[in-house]
Amino acid sequence: MNSYFKNEENLAMKLHYDILKDDFSRAGEASSKIKNMLRQLAIDANILRRIAIATYEAEINLVIHSMGGTIEVFIKPECVEIYIEDQGPGIENVELAMTKGYSTATNVAREMGFGAGMGLPNMEKVSDEFVIESTLNVGTNIKMVVNY
Repeated sequence: MNSYFKNEENLAMKLHYDILKDDFSRAGEASSKIKNMLRQLAIDANILRRIAIATYEAEINLVIHSMGGTIEVFIKPECVEIYIEDQGPGIENVELAMTKGYSTATNVAREMGFGAGMGLPNMEKVSDEFVIESTLNVGTNIKMVVNY
């Protein structure tokens, strides 16, 4: 899989979180920690909200759809870059997966209130830059950028 370039130039801080498959009891924990860290850095409330949505949706997707993965957040003077990498089945049709309401979530995930098919569309909506790469039987990489 061609991986996108992680630009560590002008990096002020880097956060890293490992997310486990089907770990519903901790789902949302990493995105909450990211939000709290950014709040301590006095990031604008609107920017903070967008990043919180992006990272929460990504984290939930990792729990539901992957075999596990990572969230890395690069905090820079002009933006926050978010990198999601997973090991997993990959996305068969990225264009279809980007459609609001489309979901491949399991019944178990749906019974817990997840899997409404809004994760990827919401991530794209709150990002100034959104790039997704996916390879079947390998995994999915996502880059999101939120500018200040």
